[in-house]
Amino acid sequence: MTAPAVPRTPTGAPVRLHLSESPFGPSPHALRAAHAAVDATGTYPDPARTAPAEALAELLGVGPDQIAVANGSDELVLLTALCLGDRRRPGVTTAGTFPGYRICLENVRRGCREVPMGDLAALADAFDGAGVVYVCNPHNPTGGALDRAAFDLLVERAAATGTPLVVDEAYLDFAPPGTPQVLDHLGTGAPLLALRTFSKAHGLAGLRIGYAVGSADLVGRLREVQGSMPFSVNRAAQAAAVAALADRGHLERVRQGNAAARERFRADLAARGRRALPSVTNFLAVPVPDSARAERLLERDHGILVRDAGRFGLDGHLRVSVGAPAALARLLDALDVVAPVALVDGTPAHPGTG
Repeated sequence: MTAPAVPRTPTGAPVRLHLSESPFGPSPHALRAAHAAVDATGTYPDPARTAPAEALAELLGVGPDQIAVANGSDELVLLTALCLGDRRRPGVTTAGTFPGYRICLENVRRGCREVPMGDLAALADAFDGAGVVYVCNPHNPTGGALDRAAFDLLVERAAATGTPLVVDEAYLDFAPPGTPQVLDHLGTGAPLLALRTFSKAHGLAGLRIGYAVGSADLVGRLREVQGSMPFSVNRAAQAAAVAALADRGHLERVRQGNAAARERFRADLAARGRRALPSVTNFLAVPVPDSARAERLLERDHGILVRDAGRFGLDGHLRVSVGAPAALARLLDALDVVAPVALVDGTPAHPGTG
């Protein structure tokens, strides 16, 4: 069993607990590969992203035609909104989730229909009139994950209607074994696509690289549209991603370290009379009376950045990254000033879908 990674406290201010960045940093091998790749900055990167695509295909046990590498999963959200499914129909997602799906759907003039968070039946029914459906699993910003029955139902609806199901799996690396994922269903013929990133567990947020894995026909459409931005993934990012994939030990240490740190943070919150929503990710959603005010005061008065989950539609919660111990201790002290426990109202709704 590998020793857990040790989180590092970021230098300088403010304290960054708002973007789910990894306090463990990237693999040293990935850093060396990125630095070496910079030497060739005078030439364009591989527009086919061949090296990371082949490394991912081998690791995941899929064909290279089932992988599309992009400039972070944000680019992939935009590409899917541009080209997947029936573009005469709006895209569908849930309320109270990552806003990028809605923003991209609206900007490409498809429109977006939101169903209530936690209403699995409504989400399943929405496949009939949808052009594409987005689900965030594990969920951002609550941190929860769908159970097997719920995930299977959504896959069945995608297969029955032909409506592509796009599952944002940005936080899957932190989730326990057995968490439902798109890879479990790729042999079914359902129109499925998973979006993943190297920004979270792999610690490569600054290099901007992510990938889609799924049905070959859907990936093929993404690659066609990607032709309009052939060099969007730079040399350093491609090289670092390949090296990160090869360093499985670092990833496992990050997983173990994050799980331990997350539960320590949960216990520290409980010791001060606070709660957090169930989470399998590298953040916790912490209830406060006025999340917008708390976000503002934590930054202004304490130099701590957190995310008001009201920006996602989850009012009254702060999404807090599982950062270094010193950063979390500083946050706990600041929260006692900004949102005293006596004022915290206590029964958040936990969504069943995202």
